[in-house]
Amino acid sequence: MKFEHYLEKLHESDEFKEFKQKNPKAYLAAGFFIIDLETDKNLHQIDYALPNKKIATFFIDRGIKLKISGQAIKKKLPEIKVKTKTDLEALKGIVEDEMKNRTVTEKIRKIIAILHIMDNKLIWNLQCILSGLEILLIHIDDSDQSILKFEKHSLMELIRAVPSLETTQPVEEKRKKIRAEDLKKIQNMIKSLKENSKESEGKVKKKGKNKRKG
Repeated sequence: MKFEHYLEKLHESDEFKEFKQKNPKAYLAAGFFIIDLETDKNLHQIDYALPNKKIATFFIDRGIKLKISGQAIKKKLPEIKVKTKTDLEALKGIVEDEMKNRTVTEKIRKIIAILHIMDNKLIWNLQCILSGLEILLIHIDDSDQSILKFEKHSLMELIRAVPSLETTQPVEEKRKKIRAEDLKKIQNMIKSLKENSKESEGKVKKKGKNKRKG
């Protein structure tokens, strides 16, 4: 579905109408989505910027819920004025095509997508968690689906950088928090894999000793 589908759902709600009545100068600033390809537990949020530079976040998956940030951001966010041309569901295919071009063979487990204005363009800013314990950082131009940025990083590198996320600006807090939570889960998974590997290694050694005794 297109971003406008979720935007329309929001605009039709009583919660948004009440919000807009109280904040007529609020404007659309960003969309935030998590596409979980393993569990199908997806998340959809829409951000509106207020004149006092605080951010109103609407959670739209289970009814409409509003949360306004406690702190103001330092830099004014650009307003999204144009309609999107790229469906949310299309992001996976666009990324996979670029992965093939660059001989990246892992599978995508999760896509964290931020829709916002950057350098006067409507951009999809993606963080794709892969099956091989790596992450892709990708920027897609919404107008023509061209790839503006494609970087591949080890998750271990990013896990070590998680503590520094606490110093980010308020508007990025929920995004960084979700990224940190995802990385923490992956860190636990890596720990579990290592423990299982040691356990398997121990069983192999024990089996070898038993064979020598026999």
